[in-house]
Amino acid sequence: MTQSRILLVIGGGVAAYKALDLIRRLKERGHSVRAILTPAAAEFVTPLSVGTLTAEPVFQDLFDLTAEQDVGHIRLARDADLVVIAPATADLLAKMAAGLANDLASTALLATTAPVLAAPAMNPTMWAHPATRRNVDWLRGQGVAFVGPETGLMAERGESGLGRMSEPLAIVAAVEAALNRDRPQPLKGRRVLVTSGPTHEPIDPVRVLANRSSGRQGHALAAAAAAAGAEVTLVSGPVSIPDPAGVRVVKVESAREMQAAVDAALPADLAIFAAAVADWRVEADSAQKIKKGAGGPPTLTLVENPDILAGVARRAEGRPPLVVGFAAETENVIEHARSKLARKGCDLIVANDVSPDSGVMGGDRNTVALVSAEEVERWDAMSKQAVAEALVARFAALLGGTSA
Repeated sequence: MTQSRILLVIGGGVAAYKALDLIRRLKERGHSVRAILTPAAAEFVTPLSVGTLTAEPVFQDLFDLTAEQDVGHIRLARDADLVVIAPATADLLAKMAAGLANDLASTALLATTAPVLAAPAMNPTMWAHPATRRNVDWLRGQGVAFVGPETGLMAERGESGLGRMSEPLAIVAAVEAALNRDRPQPLKGRRVLVTSGPTHEPIDPVRVLANRSSGRQGHALAAAAAAAGAEVTLVSGPVSIPDPAGVRVVKVESAREMQAAVDAALPADLAIFAAAVADWRVEADSAQKIKKGAGGPPTLTLVENPDILAGVARRAEGRPPLVVGFAAETENVIEHARSKLARKGCDLIVANDVSPDSGVMGGDRNTVALVSAEEVERWDAMSKQAVAEALVARFAALLGGTSA
């Protein structure tokens, strides 16, 4: 998904604290976020905390002389791909339904032509009140989308029910669904398998053989495939980044666990092997922590891990129509990628330079080359998100009318 501009209206409820995590989650996915903080919301979260997370000015006052010199509330309302209200209080919903415009938030909401997504949060009695139900029904009829509320404990001691704001990741999923609603979905009806991240091969209960893969490129590919309409299974090694929205995630540790998860996820129309699978594992890992001793370091006997990419690419039955591997190299990138393409039997190799000075491992940008049996296509440096979108678009075009 290309970077989208989100206008976040933070309403005055105790759930406003979740808006801080929501901002972080949206930014992680490459979206830009501007925030309007209502006066009541400023009682729960500070402009400083919101502005620090958005890296943008925080807008609060309809009559701010600086912001309103160019009719700022109209600019805010129009310069957004999606308006998100979180928390959407009963008061904000009522103002929207009545068409009121007596503060910056309600004025921007009345002036926007962008889609609106509301995440309600209020006491269960307020949510069930006929006035709120009427307002929500009317707003739905006008095209406003809703996520939540959920059932759970309230801020009021000992009270629970339907009224909790949805968790940030659920809101992110709704945001991305709303943004993708009118976009082409060239992989609609397709099944896509993606592997991502490193594998950890145990030495003993506290030590592993591992690598520096962050999983950012693989996770971005899974997200891009989902945005293109695919049913996506992401098999992920140990990573510290969030799961992509709208994707089935299978979490594994070792190469053998990843192989089993990949086999279970087939058949698929497209298999993308972006994980940095460890080539070797310890022949027999220790059941107890290995201690230092007078004899010096222990001798570790290594054996080869299963070749997951080659195993799928060379399947006699049930081979995906398009199998894509990745070649992360530190030298002779294209030569090694061509060799890997021939050895593995896959259709394409996405080659990239991961030498220490490239900044690719753990970074946000990538420079890749698409290697096939016929040609090498070198791409300019892009964000990993942009690389993922471009690759998924290319894979969708290559799939044409074939399916598993």
